[in-house]
Amino acid sequence: MSSIYGWLSKSNDLAANTSLIHKQYSANKCVSSDTSFFYHTTASAEIGGHSFHSTAALSQSENLLTALAGNPSWTDHKLAAIADHQGPAQALAKGFEKFGAQVINHIRGAFSLCILKPDKHYALLAVDRLGIHPLAYYYQNGLLVFGSQLDSIRAHPGVKTTIDPQGIFNYLYFHMIPSPGTIYTGIYKLQPGEFFELKNEKSHRDYYWRPSYSDSTQSKAELGAQLRFQLEQSTIACKPDQHTGTFLSGGLDSSTVTGFWQKLASSRIDAFTMGFAAKGYDEMEYARSAAKHFGVNLHEYYVTPTDVLNAIPLIAQTYDEPFGNASAIPTYYCAKFARENGMNRLLAGDGGDEIFAGNSRYAKQKIFDLYRNIPSIIKSAIEPIAFNLPFLGKIKSYVKQAKIPMPDRLETYNFLHRTALSDIFQPDFLQQINPNQPLQNLRNTYQRLSSDDLLKKMLFLDGKFTLADNDLRKVNRMCELAGMNVQYPMLDENLVEFAASIPSKWLMQGFELRSFYRHALKDFLPQETLKKNKQGFGLPFGVWMNTDKELKAFAEASLNGIEKRNFLNPDYIKNLIYLHQTGHASYYGVMIWILVMLEQWLISHNP
Repeated sequence: MSSIYGWLSKSNDLAANTSLIHKQYSANKCVSSDTSFFYHTTASAEIGGHSFHSTAALSQSENLLTALAGNPSWTDHKLAAIADHQGPAQALAKGFEKFGAQVINHIRGAFSLCILKPDKHYALLAVDRLGIHPLAYYYQNGLLVFGSQLDSIRAHPGVKTTIDPQGIFNYLYFHMIPSPGTIYTGIYKLQPGEFFELKNEKSHRDYYWRPSYSDSTQSKAELGAQLRFQLEQSTIACKPDQHTGTFLSGGLDSSTVTGFWQKLASSRIDAFTMGFAAKGYDEMEYARSAAKHFGVNLHEYYVTPTDVLNAIPLIAQTYDEPFGNASAIPTYYCAKFARENGMNRLLAGDGGDEIFAGNSRYAKQKIFDLYRNIPSIIKSAIEPIAFNLPFLGKIKSYVKQAKIPMPDRLETYNFLHRTALSDIFQPDFLQQINPNQPLQNLRNTYQRLSSDDLLKKMLFLDGKFTLADNDLRKVNRMCELAGMNVQYPMLDENLVEFAASIPSKWLMQGFELRSFYRHALKDFLPQETLKKNKQGFGLPFGVWMNTDKELKAFAEASLNGIEKRNFLNPDYIKNLIYLHQTGHASYYGVMIWILVMLEQWLISHNP
């Protein structure tokens, strides 16, 4: 993935530092003025023997610097022509001259950008509508430093920052740190469809785009036919070639992407899948079924506990802030496996569940919402029975959850809600954080969509938290680590806008997830895929920790290390280990994994 970095200062007192940066990145393209600097990488720093390869576009004129990373397209034909002949950064410069900050509305696709006017101390930063390309910034005392990676921002000598306790709390809550926050004080990530503008010494951030969920007037059959067309066009837009393969888990989205790429290709394409020798985790049979159905070459790799052990330190070092999605491990090995088999690009199926309603919580929350809206007189008859009969404990739990408003009730089973915070954290740590901030972050996003449609609001929420903050970070960075480019046909903006127009009653009929999608593709996808429950490349870490001595020793050493950092209650860690060994290994293994990755990240980044 392409990467940009730069700064804007009120004075030229950073000239010496500019020289240092030029020297540090002597193999990369740079543009600068006395008070500003840009660079983009053609090959970024090597980590663990693996080089990151990325490119970006830069343009410099007398009083304007522009940088544009990603694979943007243009709605303005003149700008599209300039991009084709002179490069996207020059198109961005011309677009800014013509439209000002509104140029963002004329760019589509995956991108991050920055526009600087050093003589006016003006800056404009923005990321694409779906948050595929990251961009963060630091702004204090007239100094703006921005970059695709937090490590680049921190490296600037003018940036004064420390590890933020709130960032650690948010990580343990979400298993990643959602935007706009980061692990560092004073550094913020842009959210999908958001911009940051510095003008007249005042900073302002806002959203330049929000999705429209107005229902289409077309018939269900017409929309079904259009879905196939949109899926084909989104695959064509990726411009795949003979060195383009696919991730294939055998689920709806990876099978769809694989099927449409094979349909367009002139020869058999290559698909790559992961397996695990652990009961309940191996989905290889579904990948094989999809591969046979579409006639593709399937390459299979089984991830082992040794693979996990070897990858943990490397992956912890690769991420610029703590990241706890365990499926990063199989994603990395899958991309690495594809690279070793001659691929330089993979098509991923991420996004389908978040635009076509495929996550199991959608059905569950629909049930809760129905209960919230039944007459009070009926509730008064149900609740005394449910609350007083022990064998109706599950119904009692469901009634309690239904009483919690959205989106708070999505986090009912969160680890940090299952135990008192005073039992998890040290008192000094709790005094430094706002325990309500994670839920407030959820609420802020959920309430941004002015709609009463429960399903569409959840889809909108997941577009930010599940996709941009989590899954896309996972796949982007792991593919980058493996030296692999990645594209997301399911996140083509035309397809996303089309999906947003499908009425909720068709997206999920009753409590059937992805009803519309399954029906529209019933003659295209294999029956095994259509009937398959969602799982993905889950990692059996908790199970393997009980069976593999080296992995267990590594995990326990990491837990000992995190205990010594004095923000977690030692008794909580000890109890977590006990429950993992005597109870549900998979369930408690999740929190252990989160803590292991936090400790390994703290070790590798030496903050």
